[in-house]
Amino acid sequence: MTSPRAATDLSGAETARRRTGGRSARVRVQVLEAVGEVLVERGYDALTVDAVADRAGVHRTTVYRRWRDVGGLLADVLDAAADDGWRPADTGSLEDDLAALNEEVYEALRPGSGTGSGGNITTALIAASFRSAEAAGALSRFWEDRYARSAGAVDRAVARGELPPGPDARALLVTATAPLYQELLLLRSAPDPRLPRRAARAASAAARAGAFH
Repeated sequence: MTSPRAATDLSGAETARRRTGGRSARVRVQVLEAVGEVLVERGYDALTVDAVADRAGVHRTTVYRRWRDVGGLLADVLDAAADDGWRPADTGSLEDDLAALNEEVYEALRPGSGTGSGGNITTALIAASFRSAEAAGALSRFWEDRYARSAGAVDRAVARGELPPGPDARALLVTATAPLYQELLLLRSAPDPRLPRRAARAASAAARAGAFH
């Protein structure tokens, strides 16, 4: 749901690193990694093209030419994050599928995840999307893509007879994942490893009761 490598963060660096290519591909990896590092360590206001170029070890002209500005850099990080083969887990039941999905969201949002510095690249990128129109658009595309892929879990539940045909998959998935964003991102509650299962169980029960039909 939340990232290229089974939803641990929103950075596209690992996906880019696995690709073969020449200097351009290597530069992209270096620059996208640098964006995440500067953003987490120093915040949005310190995220400049020059700062990213210095951290990446590339000439700033290269960054300006390819990404133009901070908005372009953030948008590419998010677009790269969506460029992967992620699919939701198939566990054999709707509740377990939702719980597995929520575990990925939980790992992406809990404090200290996603970087080696104790920061959180996922929440940093979400916060940056409120400051950059390009980042906001890229983040919206990312979420739309993830919810569309995750709809397979709902389709499987219908095929197994757990749910009657015709549920609103998006509404169900939003209901299942929303408590994690509310608690960890908005309320900044202490991480609770029971939260992913609890939210999945509630959404699954509501779905079986017909709440999303």
